[in-house]
Amino acid sequence: MKITARSLTFDVVAGGPADGPPVLLLHGFPQHSGEWAAVTPLLHAAGLRTYALDQRGTSPGARPPEVADYRIAECALDAVAVLDALNIPSVHLVGHDWGAVCAWHVALRHVKRVRTLTAVSVPHPHASAFAFANDPDQRERSAYIKLFRQAGKAEQVLLEDGGRRLRALFEPLVDPDPYVRPLLEPGALTPALNWYRAISSLDLVGLGPATVPTTYVWSDGDPAIGPTAARACAEHVAADYRFVPLAGVGHWIADEAPAALADAILARVAPQA
Repeated sequence: MKITARSLTFDVVAGGPADGPPVLLLHGFPQHSGEWAAVTPLLHAAGLRTYALDQRGTSPGARPPEVADYRIAECALDAVAVLDALNIPSVHLVGHDWGAVCAWHVALRHVKRVRTLTAVSVPHPHASAFAFANDPDQRERSAYIKLFRQAGKAEQVLLEDGGRRLRALFEPLVDPDPYVRPLLEPGALTPALNWYRAISSLDLVGLGPATVPTTYVWSDGDPAIGPTAARACAEHVAADYRFVPLAGVGHWIADEAPAALADAILARVAPQA
């Protein structure tokens, strides 16, 4: 389905029982709503209604021109506006990678709209900031962001040889083609990279601990998020909190371990549904 909100048009993949408890799924980079394809059938079987949103920068109708348009606060407002358009007062929120960053901001700044939060890969923003400031290993893991923030240079590097470097992010564990092919279309990669280019220290201003029931799913094979950030997440949740570490799984948790992720989501959602 297509949803027009905030003068943008978002693609949303809906599924599951129409009267089921609603779950909003937010993808990361360089993925799209298809990253949830192996997870949603398991949620539907448990009676949940899912909405997988192609976010700002990914939906072709939601690619505003300015880098500032991709501040994380804007992405959070998009999620709220989509809920408004769907007439959903509150939702079980799930996000991975940049979708997790957005989900944290929705849960922290629009708390009445969130029943539960399941953050995948990326911990609370203050946990990420702490690890980057204090852990050399995390700074090394995050070094790729410097390239992604370089307008023009990043596009050149990532798109050359048919997106070889983008494909390498997924291989050999995940088929890269469904994710890389759309980014090879003219004008598609820059809006997606603008999430990185819009990063600002102001994003952390006013962020306190999460006050909704929260699960954080982290994989020990994730090259981008190390254990320092993962362990620090608990300090920033002032509600029921569960840490779900997955051994032997890489960054693409929804693709690599969909059953384990679905179990974590269902364990969080069920008591609150």
